[in-house]
Amino acid sequence: MQVEKGKRVRLQAMLKVKDGAVIEKSAVEYIQGGGTMLPGLEKVLEGLEAGSERKGVLPAREAFGAMQPQKDIPRKEFAKDAKLEKGQRFEAKGPTGQPITLEIQRVTDEVVETRLVHPLADKDIEYEVKVLKVTDPSPPPVPAELVTEEEK
Repeated sequence: MQVEKGKRVRLQAMLKVKDGAVIEKSAVEYIQGGGTMLPGLEKVLEGLEAGSERKGVLPAREAFGAMQPQKDIPRKEFAKDAKLEKGQRFEAKGPTGQPITLEIQRVTDEVVETRLVHPLADKDIEYEVKVLKVTDPSPPPVPAELVTEEEK
């Protein structure tokens, strides 16, 4: 069975910042085309079968740069004289108090449209993957922390 949209895929993956630190090395299970895998990696995996291996580099825009949700912030939450311009980045606090980076997309009198910028959004990502299993999507994917060594 081949990796294609809607199929459940289990793979062994190693991701690292190009010429930098490893950011993930684990077994992962996801639904192809479900929006939870890096877009560029989904393209690499499309059409592969269990046992297939690939390695290479994902350009930043196809890795974490592609996965950036929008957030609208009322203009009144910024100082009246603040100079807000498209492309400008600033730090804010997320819902649980963690620091997040936002980039301004558009400014109106009422709202500042921003997008969340992943900390690795500007980084190329090296990958090594091995497809372990491709199946139909039911039941839902197993969380990575529950995939046992025997299943890898």
